Amino acid sequence: MNTSALCLLTSLALFAGAAAAAPATYRIDPSHTYPSFEADHMGGLSKWRGKFNQSAGRIVLDRQAGTGSVEVAIDVASVDFGMDAMNGEAKKATLFDVAQFPTATYKGKLAGFKHGKPDKVVGELTLHGVTRPLDLDIAQFKCMPHPVYKREVCGADAGASFQRDRFGISAGKDYGFDMTVNLRIQVEAIVEESAAAT
Repeated sequence: MNTSALCLLTSLALFAGAAAAAPATYRIDPSHTYPSFEADHMGGLSKWRGKFNQSAGRIVLDRQAGTGSVEVAIDVASVDFGMDAMNGEAKKATLFDVAQFPTATYKGKLAGFKHGKPDKVVGELTLHGVTRPLDLDIAQFKCMPHPVYKREVCGADAGASFQRDRFGISAGKDYGFDMTVNLRIQVEAIVEESAAAT
């Protein structure tokens, strides 16, 4: 093998290695992603649980570098308590006020990588027009080839707790309602086709 051919092969190998190490972008699958929450009712009388049926976003992941980012937008009007009357009340100005604040967002950086897997997202939640820091703990994270789409899919189970009155949602506080909300997010995201083709 001559010197030119060897240089060409070396260059191709280096390029392939750089491409493999490049960050990948994943599109959140809305049919497998449902932010859910748990909140107090009547100062410990019971727990109300609900979820948001519509969300979208992207995740950028570079496992080799141990970096990544998350951006999620939630359609607040898609709130679902499993009870139509409660869904209607939740959309009013006393709670989510969807007419004025139709979208909640979460933006953050993946962190705490171990063996290519993050265990935390350091970020900010914007809810009811208020933006505050909120870190998510990742309890489960897995990537694998999707059996149908033949592209990589990653999934995670993440959660955090926050005080809803700090976001301007204080309904029930005067009646002794605990303002703590436990947020849980099941998410699946599939690598974008353009990235899979490179």
